[in-house]
Amino acid sequence: MALREWALGGVLLSPFLLYVLLALLCTGLLRLGLQRVGVARWIWHEALFDTALFVCVLAAVVAVTSRW
Repeated sequence: MALREWALGGVLLSPFLLYVLLALLCTGLLRLGLQRVGVARWIWHEALFDTALFVCVLAAVVAVTSRW
C-alpha cells in the first residue's frame, strides 16, 4: 500500500487513518472475544488494557502492511 494522501472533498487525509480504523476494528473484535472466553474478568484496569491492546494491534497492522 502506497503512503499517499487521499483527497476527499478537497481535504487531504493521511493513509494512517486507514491503519487506525483497521486497528480499531481488530481491537474491538479481540476485546469481544476476550469477554466471550471469560478472560476479561481478570483485567485489572480496563481502560489501560484497551489502550495498550489498541497500540499493540496498531503496531502489528503497520508492520504487516509495510511489507506489502
